[in-house]
Amino acid sequence: MPSSQKKQSFTDGSKDLYAYGIIALFSSLVGTYLDLIFVGKGMYHFPVRLFPEIFPINILFTLLILPLFTVFFLFVAKRIQPVSRFIMILMISFIIVLIEQITEQFGWFIHHKEWKHSYSFWGYMFFLFGVWKIYFFLSRK
Repeated sequence: MPSSQKKQSFTDGSKDLYAYGIIALFSSLVGTYLDLIFVGKGMYHFPVRLFPEIFPINILFTLLILPLFTVFFLFVAKRIQPVSRFIMILMISFIIVLIEQITEQFGWFIHHKEWKHSYSFWGYMFFLFGVWKIYFFLSRK
């Protein structure tokens, strides 16, 4: 008896890989440029980072961690319902605020005294919604 589920063709899979690749590159560029702007304005800095004599930002985060996290987020987000996706984005944004505070305690990340962690919450929420919309657009083409 044939399966009632629509089978994915090879081109659908390559379209997904293309979308993941574009989003990984996009997230890396956005993260890099935002960090360069905020570090340049003195809003935060990274005392512990790779190649500190060359890069004022944490390139390990912007070139590896953020793109991998973003692809993983999309992998999960495309498999859940819109309400669950919205709740997941809110939870991730909140967890990132907590992670920032923990990294500050370790001395890996230091914010300016006027920084409010709500900036990070709203920033990541906007970023994740944007990433989802771009991915959705790319994967449908």
